[in-house]
Amino acid sequence: MGTADKAVPSQSIQIRTHPAPLVHMASQLIPVAALLMGSALLLVAGGIHGLLLPIRGAIEGFSTTELGLIGTGWAVGFVLGCLVVPRIVRRVGHVRAYGVMASIAGVVILLNLLIISPWAWIGLRAFSGFCFAGAQMIVESWLNERCTRENRGTIFSVYQMVNFAASTAGQLLLATAPAEGFFFFVLGAIFYSLAILPSALSTAQTPRPLKTTKVDLRSLFRNSPVSAVGCFMIGMVNGAFGTLGAVYGQKIGLPTAVIAFFMSAAVLGGAITQVPLGKLSDRVDRRAVLIGVAAAAIVMSLAIAFINPTQPVLAIGMITLFGGMIYPMYGLTVAHANDYAAPDDFVKIASGLLLMSGIGTMIGPIIGALAMEHLGPGGLFSFFSVMHVLLIAYTAYRMTRRPAARDVPRDAFQSVPPLKTATPEAIAMDPRADEAKPAPATPAPAAAAPTLTPEPVSETR
Repeated sequence: MGTADKAVPSQSIQIRTHPAPLVHMASQLIPVAALLMGSALLLVAGGIHGLLLPIRGAIEGFSTTELGLIGTGWAVGFVLGCLVVPRIVRRVGHVRAYGVMASIAGVVILLNLLIISPWAWIGLRAFSGFCFAGAQMIVESWLNERCTRENRGTIFSVYQMVNFAASTAGQLLLATAPAEGFFFFVLGAIFYSLAILPSALSTAQTPRPLKTTKVDLRSLFRNSPVSAVGCFMIGMVNGAFGTLGAVYGQKIGLPTAVIAFFMSAAVLGGAITQVPLGKLSDRVDRRAVLIGVAAAAIVMSLAIAFINPTQPVLAIGMITLFGGMIYPMYGLTVAHANDYAAPDDFVKIASGLLLMSGIGTMIGPIIGALAMEHLGPGGLFSFFSVMHVLLIAYTAYRMTRRPAARDVPRDAFQSVPPLKTATPEAIAMDPRADEAKPAPATPAPAAAAPTLTPEPVSETR
């Protein structure tokens, strides 16, 4: 029999097909698209509102100290919102609570238009901070419940990208028209109202009530003094810049359109450098990276303080470098604290650090405003230089008291949301929070089962 007549054994070839990456990502994001859209609309409104008030307040003749107190009002309201809103949600549910928060925020920005008074704006800004924190926490709680262990990292990353893009878009809208008049107040109110629609019309199942956790500040300091003190100082710097950066731009003669790009460029710089600096901190002592970044921030702060760049291109370029230094510091301190924390303590530690930064955010705008009044516009960046010198000195001292965590297993660096919009629910969405949940090694009694998988934390006390 010829070769052609010989029976050739059949071979079954199995071809494994995998969905295209974009298709796979889309399948993960479609179920939460309405929530992401609601968050984006809320952040656009917040971007408009946050930048409009200092610019318009300066035009109306508010003093620098009064403008700084407006930023303090926001921080006080935001922290209170993180504490109180979980109780409101347990009483009336997520959809109603979110609608109330977004509606009040829309009313507040219109009241800013009707009542042109610095002291009224300070109180109203506290209300907007409260409502903004509540609305963000509700969206993040909803997203957190829709996440699984497999897609949590993807959804968390996309959520941060959406928020960054939306907040930046809101700020850049101020470059399209003069800040005088009523246009941007009304536009912000429209976006606050639109933010209600995606969640109100969504068919997604309402998540369980937000749960709370107690923050032990004494344990927080024992775990990582550098992170606790560092977050307080970082909160002071970031809070002062977020409130008074636009005032600085106005005082050195930058047009409103340039100020919008000026403030957005700082956040963009932080977004660009956060991951590379975090990856570097995975290889060496994170405190050394923190010292290096703080030293670079001092150089940029002093350069801006002495040059007072009035050329738009130079001002935007310098502030991009400055933002690239100050905004990644919060993520570095959280990662450093997590290196020394127990596996199931990430949420508690990160929530405590968020509280410390919130306290700093309340104080920073006041001190920054006083520095500007006594030293001129450049006094703001001189204040930043002093804070970073203190941060370097304390971190260097602590490096002599505790060795680097070389023999301790360290998690890879994860990017974190900007401090101004970071809430406890955002911490619960962090993939490290999911990894930290301890899995039971042996079957546990039925009565103890609920404690083995703690639900996301949503409140700091």
